[in-house]
Parts: sequence; C-alpha cells; structure tokens
Amino acid sequence: MPTVAALAAPSAHAPFERTTIARREPGPRDVVIDIAFAGICHSDIHTVRDEWGAAHHPLVPGHEIAGVVSAVGGEVTRFAVGDHAGVGCFVDSCRECENCLAGEEQYCLRGTRYTYNTPLPEGDPEGAWTQGGYSRQIVVDEDYTLRIPDSLPLDAAAPLLCAGITLYSPLKHWGVGPGTKVGILGMGGLGHMGVKIAAALGAEVTVLGHSLAKRDDGIRFGATRYLATTDPATFRELHRSLDLIVSTVSADIDLNRVLGLLRLDGALVNVGLPEKLLSISPFALTDQRLSVAGSNIGGIRETQEMLDFCAEHDITPQIEVIDADGVDAAWDRVVASDVRYRFVIDVATI
Repeated sequence: MPTVAALAAPSAHAPFERTTIARREPGPRDVVIDIAFAGICHSDIHTVRDEWGAAHHPLVPGHEIAGVVSAVGGEVTRFAVGDHAGVGCFVDSCRECENCLAGEEQYCLRGTRYTYNTPLPEGDPEGAWTQGGYSRQIVVDEDYTLRIPDSLPLDAAAPLLCAGITLYSPLKHWGVGPGTKVGILGMGGLGHMGVKIAAALGAEVTVLGHSLAKRDDGIRFGATRYLATTDPATFRELHRSLDLIVSTVSADIDLNRVLGLLRLDGALVNVGLPEKLLSISPFALTDQRLSVAGSNIGGIRETQEMLDFCAEHDITPQIEVIDADGVDAAWDRVVASDVRYRFVIDVATI
C-alpha cells in the first residue's frame, strides 16, 4: 500500500505538520494523479477548525486539486498517463439514486463521499476517513476525475474545482445569459469567479462589495458596476433592477435590504455559508414573487463543462502560489480577507 507525503492538521487549531498518508493501490477503474497544486478554500478552514461540526483529526484538507496522471487502471478509457487531471469536492457517491443518475452527484441521496473528512468503509486501505489534496498524490475512480484542458495552467486550474464550479452551477441553473442582470454579493475567492463567469455568459454584472476597495479589479474582471453595500445610495440606485443575486459572503448581512434589489421573479442564491441563521421577512418575498435558494458546487458532468467553458473563454482565478511552509500564514490571511483572490499550494514543496 503506497504512502505519500502530506500536510495534516493534528487538531482543530494546531499548526500543520508534515506526515505521510496511505493511498490505495489503483483498481481497474482508478486514476492516479500526482498532485501539482492544491487550492486553499475557506471550507478547508471551517472544516479543520470544527466550525461546521467536529472533524476527524489528523486531517489532510484540500478539494481543489490539479495534477498529472501517473498511472491508470486497466479499464480506464478517458485518461492516460501524462494527462492533466483534477479532483474537486467529492470522490464518490452511491451512483444509483435519482440525483446521481441525473449527474447531480453532489446531492446524492445516500451521501456524497467528500474528498476529505468523510468516513470510509471498514477495512478500506486508505484508512477510516478520506484525506484530501494537501498531499503529493491521490487515487480516484475515473468517473469522479476531471480532465483539465491543456490551455489551463495547472496552478490556476486548481481553484476552478471548487470556486469555479460553485459559481458556474447557479449561474447556469438560473439561466444567466445575454440580457440578464446579475449581482455578485461579495468579491473574494468565490465572488471574483462569479464576476468573470457571469460576464463571459453575456450578463450585465454588478458587484456588491462591502467597500469600493476592489472596484478596479471588479471592472477588470468584467463587471459593469461596482457598488458598496455600506452606501445607502446603492440600494436606491439598484432598487428592483436585478434578475439574480448570488451571495458569496459568510458574514451576516441584511438580506431583506438585498432582496429589494431584485425585480419580479428574481432570485437570491446563497453559496456563502454564514454561521448564523438567515433572517428574512416574508413580506420581502411576497412583494415581487421572489425566491431565496442555495446551491452546492456541481456534479461531475457540469464541472467538466465549466472547465471546458473556462478554457474556451480564457477564464482563470487570480492566485497567489505559496509553498508548504506558508500554509498556516495563508489560512490566517484568508480568515482576515487578506488575499486576492485564492491561495494555491505548490505541492512539490510538501
């Protein structure tokens, strides 16, 4: 059973430690990926620090994984040694429920197997829990492996496997295209991808930021307007003008005020995950037949569609590549919103 170098969090608030973890011998349908880069997602931090419930430690996080195929099983047909490949937020599902059969494996009715911190069957060679991409190698069934187009640099491709698909999926599901007016609430690691993708889909994009500090970036990414939610004039200017707002923020905000920006049959879709319960007045919804919804990443088919779309439109996240020794400091900077816009670990330094 092969072991590979990894960065593990030994407990919720301890610094990362270098370690080794087990990976299974590749089966007939498995793809072995030598990981080149792993993005840092705020979900990694929430999970490791027990902010979404007790995690299993020691834990190797990371679900924005990009690398090169180094081996394939005998029944693999879609990947060959040397291909660029990626892994996103999950590595398996039941494959039989109606959602899996519809290509929406992230909503598996029997439980999606996430890339890290998910229990494995008793006796699994990789141990009791899945371990993620802050490691040198991963073994994944080809049905849950993504092909990364050659035109996408691997370091910039890594965050697409979570940040990219998290925004692409709701934009597509709610029919964004030419003539659509879209608001992106918050322009961090998720939001900046929303701006780029919505603009490429042909929408008129307005960024709703806490301040105007990132205005120049927002316009460069494709936004038509960048307005501050701390300015009361924003809510007067945009009143009943947007078709869709995608909220990427985890901070507590006045959603009733934000709902006032939507026109008839508009929707507010949450992809950010605030720790506190959302508070919404029914009157804010009934006034214009509005909807409040949520969206969770995307299925394998849609994630591949997103990668191909980003390659076609030359869309990549803005990244800062760091080495393994810089991960703890990078996490602190993510929490402090001090990153433009995604940290990516050079896994060769682990």
